Amino acid sequence: MPTVLRLNALRVVIYPADHRPAHVHVWGQGGEAVFILNCPDGPPELREAYGFTTKDVRRIETDLGPHITALCSEWSAIHGDY
Repeated sequence: MPTVLRLNALRVVIYPADHRPAHVHVWGQGGEAVFILNCPDGPPELREAYGFTTKDVRRIETDLGPHITALCSEWSAIHGDY
């Protein structure tokens, strides 16, 4: 599972054999969250989260925002169309 971005102690992952729509898995601090990227312009949208507080999820969503273009490019490089 390729880590495509790090947000402090969190890993942002795109699985090579995953499904559409374009999304990322965020792992770390005992939790996992999945955000749909809404490519090509965002914003990221929470699909599900486990082990993170609501505050953590909001912070992750905010932190992903500036990286949407790069994350969509990574998704496209691995999977083709969004």
